[in-house]
Amino acid sequence: MTTAYAPGSLVSARGREWVVLPESAPDMLVLRPLGGSDDDVAALFPAFEPVEAASFAPPDAADLGDSRAAGLLRSALRIGFRSGAGPFRSLGGIAVQPRAYQLVPLLMALRQQTVRMLISDDVGIGKTVEAGLIAAELLAQGEASGLAVLCSPALAEQWQEELRTKFGIDAELVLSSTVSRLERGLDLGQSLFDRHKHVIISTDFIKSTRHRDDFVRHCPDLVIVDEAHTCVSSDEARTNQNQLRYELLQKVAADEERHLLLVTATPHSGKESAFRNLLGLVNPELATADFDTRVGRELLARHFVQRKRADVRQYLTREGDGLVDDSLAEKTAFPSDRAFKDEKYKLSPAYRSLLDDAIAYAGERVEHAGTLGEREYRVAWWSAIAMLRSLVSSPRAAAKTLTTRSATAAAKTAKEADELGAPLVRDSADAAALEGMDTAPGADVRPDGSPAARLKELAARAAALEGTDHDAKLKALVKHLKGLLAEGYNPIVFCHYIDTAEYVASYLSGEFEEEGRSGRNLLNKGGKGGWKTTVKAVTGSLSPQQRVQRIEELAEETATEAARLAEGGQGAAARRVLIATDCLSEGVNLQHYFDAVVHYDLAWNPTRHDQREGRVDRYGQQRDEVRVITLYGDDNGIDGKVLEVLLRKYRQIRKDLGIAVSVPDEMSSGVTDAIVEWVLLRSRQGEQEALFGTDEVSVKGDALEAEWKSAADREKLSRSKYAQRSIHPEEVAREVAAVREVLGGTGEVRAFAEESLRALGALLRPLGEGGSPGGGGADGFTADVSGTPAGLRDALAPVIGPAAVEDGKPFPFRDTAAVARGEAALVRTDPAVGALASHVLDTALDEAVAGPRPARRCGVVRTRAVETRTTMLLVRYRFHLTLPSRHGTRQLVAEDARLVAFQGAPERAVWVDPQQALTLLEARADANTDPGYGERTMAKTLDGLAHTADHLAAYGRELADGLADSHRRVRGASGDIRRGLRVKAQEPADILGVYVYMPAPSAPSDSTATATPAGGNA
Repeated sequence: MTTAYAPGSLVSARGREWVVLPESAPDMLVLRPLGGSDDDVAALFPAFEPVEAASFAPPDAADLGDSRAAGLLRSALRIGFRSGAGPFRSLGGIAVQPRAYQLVPLLMALRQQTVRMLISDDVGIGKTVEAGLIAAELLAQGEASGLAVLCSPALAEQWQEELRTKFGIDAELVLSSTVSRLERGLDLGQSLFDRHKHVIISTDFIKSTRHRDDFVRHCPDLVIVDEAHTCVSSDEARTNQNQLRYELLQKVAADEERHLLLVTATPHSGKESAFRNLLGLVNPELATADFDTRVGRELLARHFVQRKRADVRQYLTREGDGLVDDSLAEKTAFPSDRAFKDEKYKLSPAYRSLLDDAIAYAGERVEHAGTLGEREYRVAWWSAIAMLRSLVSSPRAAAKTLTTRSATAAAKTAKEADELGAPLVRDSADAAALEGMDTAPGADVRPDGSPAARLKELAARAAALEGTDHDAKLKALVKHLKGLLAEGYNPIVFCHYIDTAEYVASYLSGEFEEEGRSGRNLLNKGGKGGWKTTVKAVTGSLSPQQRVQRIEELAEETATEAARLAEGGQGAAARRVLIATDCLSEGVNLQHYFDAVVHYDLAWNPTRHDQREGRVDRYGQQRDEVRVITLYGDDNGIDGKVLEVLLRKYRQIRKDLGIAVSVPDEMSSGVTDAIVEWVLLRSRQGEQEALFGTDEVSVKGDALEAEWKSAADREKLSRSKYAQRSIHPEEVAREVAAVREVLGGTGEVRAFAEESLRALGALLRPLGEGGSPGGGGADGFTADVSGTPAGLRDALAPVIGPAAVEDGKPFPFRDTAAVARGEAALVRTDPAVGALASHVLDTALDEAVAGPRPARRCGVVRTRAVETRTTMLLVRYRFHLTLPSRHGTRQLVAEDARLVAFQGAPERAVWVDPQQALTLLEARADANTDPGYGERTMAKTLDGLAHTADHLAAYGRELADGLADSHRRVRGASGDIRRGLRVKAQEPADILGVYVYMPAPSAPSDSTATATPAGGNA
């Protein structure tokens, strides 16, 4: 006969202890290892395998630890929880420690039956993490069974990596390049979206009618849309691409039971109708709601969250939020600002001559084409712009453009010429338009495709100007890069064209390689104190996966070179320089590897500059100040005007408002068209006769500035009107405190990691300023674990790599959750921290383990921290949760670890407040304890623990009631979810640790600096 085991009860099978999960049946038990995660769940059939009820064994009175043992054991236990008790079911199992402000969207989401939200926090705040938190929680609670992320193909692999590494969600990529392979594995009649529970999909691939209908029919019940603003447009400026994306989202949103998260940093884009269209996807009522009324604003506040950096830089502070507990305050490590420098250069005589001749040729051709018809004029116009942009970019890009047929030559009408030409030479703010736009456009419009003699001659002259002898722009770049490298920066150089990026990278690689050989970039003190530089290029010629791989290769090469230089005692540093096109200006996060941006080519849309800079100026950037250098030609007729009329005004408005304000593409395009027209006119009629052209530039520039200011005013108003107010800071603080009480905070994790690693024989050194070894250690520390026990090294090897484990290569542990690959974050969910906690916990529970055991299950300490004998118990509780949802009721099991304490003997226990029990963790031995006395005291205490059972059970019921209240509070607006929620504590609780604190004599002579607890050192 099979014995029934209640959910949450403890059983013994296969040589270990397990927790029974609610999915169990009498003939089949679904079990999770004690303290394990859902990934370790196993099914067991009692009819075929022996299963016994288990109780947790008490500690051995002879196995006494030192005064740190209790704290280390408690921390190791909490870090190991993957199903911690609390209203957020996913936080125990994700590999990211959310900032307090990032919990706001999650709290908003949990108060909705069907989650419909527009998350519009500023660039770099962490919208991906916020969306991931909501997705992980909905999946963990069973509120959603599948996930689809719609994004641009360039960002698909980054989303896949973020979901997998941070949230444990494995999603399949559905792109034009993968769909054929995926469809070959389908059963007859099976949909791709039924086969794969979690998918990341290219929005532009799936929007076509061929794929859209199948996706909508089988769409998962949770959808995230990245860069959602690209899927809508204003009613008067709707494009075919936007219309297809919008129709797709309308069909997805039509299912009222589907969760929908829209993510964008720019929800307004200067057009109210586009904003309304976006909100209408979340809730149709928002499309027409009056936000000047209280009812309208309250409706919006339930679905819309929008904050800038200043709102969250110091979140949950006493001054700003009226908190009682300073420990909850958070400061987020954003760079304080961007330091802008505009550096000019003048063309060499040879380059000046080439540019003048090319402008004259382009002007003649445009003027002549104007006599032939509108189609011919537009074709010549786009060809002229392509020629000018490539000439001011680089001689190599110029030579390529001058010998390549223009795409507009195939146009049949003027409208078609505009459709073909505009995307190639203008810089749209639309992230989806970046792919494939870094190829140098053609300038030859001859129908037979053979280059004109004049163009061939100009191209040959351009090719002869490569190198710093004639290319003053390249020479200026070398100068300013060396300045950044000397100050310790690792810069990204953004170019407009692939040919320019490859040209610059090739030259810089040779330049820095030669300097490395000659030692010219090392300071003149025995070749010490300088730097060595590695250069790589990333352009649109690489796939998105290859781009990320190239960047990681650059980071790895730099790290290897730094280690080599350190071993050689040269004192030199390793630097990295990345040359990139705008294929990297959106989506890819580079703040861990780079801290400066150089605009080698000016973008003709200021938003593009902001996108470039936003790759490094974001959360996790170690530098307090990100450097931005903009190179511009002082005398090429184009750069100066673009800088003056577009870029500087954009920066000023951004500085005044605190956020970037985008302006419609057609406004900035109008300005650049006027600039080009003035340049061409000047070449034909002279400076004086072309003055009206400059007037036109000024007029359009003034119109753009007026539109910008208007957009800025609207943005200020919207930030005030639409500010997130449905969740108050004190509500967040309460939940942050609850999470930290169960799972621990960052300070506890760092203290645990440092103490444990030292006790296990690791060599620790502080990380200094900027993350380099040495200094005050405010950023974290490095650990050499080669001298630690084999069990720990085996556990760490897959996480930190064999070089760090066996060769003693220092491995960085950082205080921030935002770390680069090859580093560990001092947060409970980091794999390295988790491996350390498992080792400490396992060795504490297994007394037969040889070698150092930092944590022990019991101890007797003489301390002046108590005036009467006080016993502290570390108790593990298990709870059976019944969570109703819109899909029915779900049964869950959660764990919690608590410290309780009583004064006197167990049979006459006087229980103290739980907060007072926490203070005992800080108690240290002030006098020695005789080992024999300590063992006898502990044995007597253990014998009397049965008298504490009633109090521990009552405290467990109290915790269960508090946990139920927490779940109801978090879901406060959802009455259906509140009803039927139950939490029951499983009895008996597990007593993991027992620590007796005895009063120490107060006389100074009785105190000793070498006082140890009974049992000696751990």
